[in-house]
Amino acid sequence: MTAYDDLMAFQRETEALAQVAGRLGWDQETMMPDGATPQRAEEHGAMANVLHARRTDPRIGDWLERATAADDVAAANLRQIRRSYDRTAKVPARLAAELARTTSLAHRTWAQARADEDVAAFLPILQQVITLRQEEAAAVAGDTDPYDALLDDYEPGATAASLAAMFDALRPRLVALRAAILDRPAPARLQGTFDAAGQLAISGKLALAFGYDLGKGRIDTAVHPFSSGSGLDVRITTRTNPTDPFNCFYSTVHEVGHAAYEQGIDAAHLLTPLGAGVSMGVHESQSRIYENQLGRSRAFTGWLYGQMRDTFGDFGIPNEDAFYATVNRVSDGFIRTEADEVQYNLHVLLRFDLERALIAGDLDVADLEAAWNDRFLADFGYPVNKPSNGVLQDVHWSEGLFGYFPTYTLGNVYAGCLHDALRAAMPGLDDDLARGETVRATGWLRNNLQQHGGLRTPVETIAHATGAAPSEAPLLDYLEDKFSAIYAL
Repeated sequence: MTAYDDLMAFQRETEALAQVAGRLGWDQETMMPDGATPQRAEEHGAMANVLHARRTDPRIGDWLERATAADDVAAANLRQIRRSYDRTAKVPARLAAELARTTSLAHRTWAQARADEDVAAFLPILQQVITLRQEEAAAVAGDTDPYDALLDDYEPGATAASLAAMFDALRPRLVALRAAILDRPAPARLQGTFDAAGQLAISGKLALAFGYDLGKGRIDTAVHPFSSGSGLDVRITTRTNPTDPFNCFYSTVHEVGHAAYEQGIDAAHLLTPLGAGVSMGVHESQSRIYENQLGRSRAFTGWLYGQMRDTFGDFGIPNEDAFYATVNRVSDGFIRTEADEVQYNLHVLLRFDLERALIAGDLDVADLEAAWNDRFLADFGYPVNKPSNGVLQDVHWSEGLFGYFPTYTLGNVYAGCLHDALRAAMPGLDDDLARGETVRATGWLRNNLQQHGGLRTPVETIAHATGAAPSEAPLLDYLEDKFSAIYAL
């Protein structure tokens, strides 16, 4: 056995334990009884302790010193392990365990506070989470921006400064497009009620249409839809709303995009550092291109229209063209996950700025709700009407995921680049989508991006798939072309 072989055998056990820890989180969201929260917090803390000990085991340093890479895969594995080892070694075991325990408790506190519309009930434990993440950021960052240290956990190589520059380029054209659209007559809204069983039936068809392998996955319901796991066990959740079946349908397609990425990774990378998506931005590119460029296209919505008529009968939308406009209707709203493509990124930019201020200590937790409400009013032109539509709507901060939000917009930018390349490679794709067939499109994504997992850096992953460096221009051009046609701008 070489040093590389010893290192990889150890790493596979660590990756397997990390999957077990992830399954605890899935269970907490879907199956766990409410009364189990204190015990689950201890279980999360214990697993965090075990994983931290393994990831900082001194033998890893020794193996890394002696290991040699026989090929590109081995070199990528060593790069990923060294990055994780160097980062984790800077975080005290006590802090890692305390973060796991506190965020487990904070998650349940957030869910109850959201249900009760009670911001004050959530703020004390949110302060604890922020304090712990600030401590972690300081330990990792050294002389660099602490927020960059948190961001790097989700998008290696990205910095707040580089993202701010990209977001500054996005904002003017998005704001202008939004203003032009809202000055035009809006397509019809969906009216009526749609039973949960029918929504979930169509949701299951959508999951299969986009290539989700239910033999290695499952679909459950949760307050906040998510995808969990990798390799041979990748699970998703969705949710239903009696007056908004699109929430269910497109939450499902979105999470299938995440799951398809994990299921599409080369089996040779199973339980190795390369056996998962390379970053949250690249991950989000898959969920967003599935959901938006493919799932909300004129061709695919024509197929979905037929599925809805078969399931619900006449629901008031007269034809496929009108249905396409309804699916892509731009309208006022509070919820990021329900936002249309034009306004979605404005929601993300709000969160990006607020959480940077929280981590920097420039915004007190006690002032967070007011800061949110002020910024929302300035960006969207109407006030937040209740906390669950404002500062309590997202789960992320309760879970300590500071640095995560900007990857949503980065994923949209990446999706724009991938969509350009996909369309260039596949003339006639709309004929497939009109039949509810995505196999050529999803196959292109699997072959050009998904199968490689963590083989390359995030930026290299997108450049390899598209042949060009990432840019916000394709996303903006796509949005302007699509919505100018829908709204006759």
